[in-house]
Amino acid sequence: MELDLGAVRAFLAVVDDGHFTGAADDLDMTQQAVSKRIARLEADLGVSLLNRSRGGARPTEDGAVFLPQARALVGLADQATAMFRSRRRALRVDVLARAAAPVDIVRDFYDAGDVDVDMVVSRSTVPRWTALSDGSIDAAFGRVTGGLPSGIERVPACLEPIPVVVGRRHPLARRRSVPMSELSGLTAWMPGNARDSEWAEYYDFLSAEFGVRIDTSGPVFGGAHIMERIGESSELITFASKTQLTGHPDIVHIPIVDPTPVYPWTLMWQKANRHPALPQLVAHVRDHRRALAARDLWMPAPDRPFFSGF
Repeated sequence: MELDLGAVRAFLAVVDDGHFTGAADDLDMTQQAVSKRIARLEADLGVSLLNRSRGGARPTEDGAVFLPQARALVGLADQATAMFRSRRRALRVDVLARAAAPVDIVRDFYDAGDVDVDMVVSRSTVPRWTALSDGSIDAAFGRVTGGLPSGIERVPACLEPIPVVVGRRHPLARRRSVPMSELSGLTAWMPGNARDSEWAEYYDFLSAEFGVRIDTSGPVFGGAHIMERIGESSELITFASKTQLTGHPDIVHIPIVDPTPVYPWTLMWQKANRHPALPQLVAHVRDHRRALAARDLWMPAPDRPFFSGF
């Protein structure tokens, strides 16, 4: 005997709603079609599953026994369907921020093949481990120190140089590069450094090692507001990647040397994820690492072991 899964769904719909009419509406079927499916299921099982009355329908004793198995059957079928649907959807990749090195990596990956990609910009609003574990995203870029949750894997992705950003009236504006030692004692205005974020921790390490104070005061009104403030000031400085805070005529990005601070980007994914394009992305990241011309690089001490052979 083979059970009709559609009939099992009809039985569950009637149990959950309590009425054949409501179940028919939920299933987008006629009441007669629902009744026929359940009658066929009862015939196949050789038992009566529902007590029918004017007040509705309730499981019989046999129906109550069958109910958990019915839910398990439908649940397994739905899981299998969802698994194969997930393989056909676009690969969802969290790049953390719209103006950062992972965006270029994902763009290169997309241009190099025929994989559909859905780029997510979370800025850590959703816990990364939760999103990877529940399948909300397939992979994520970010900075990670310490142990990883069970089932999460990672590879080094890239080291992104961090320049200092000043306005054209700032004394450093005409310099081709600035030694890190000259930034000691200065204050970098970074209102977007959300407390407890991975990038805020990065700049805490930088501040402690090189004596650059980090000022996170003030609300975040967006990049345009930060550029306007920096551009009109002869004293303010900030830190940003080469793709951040661009397009303002009074903003200058100056490379930092001796050493050059770099942001250590890692690609992470859930080992159990079976999206067919995920291994391709991991291989692309492994095969397209770019060495930096500058060898005197700095990153926080907890990041260095993972990037030692990069």
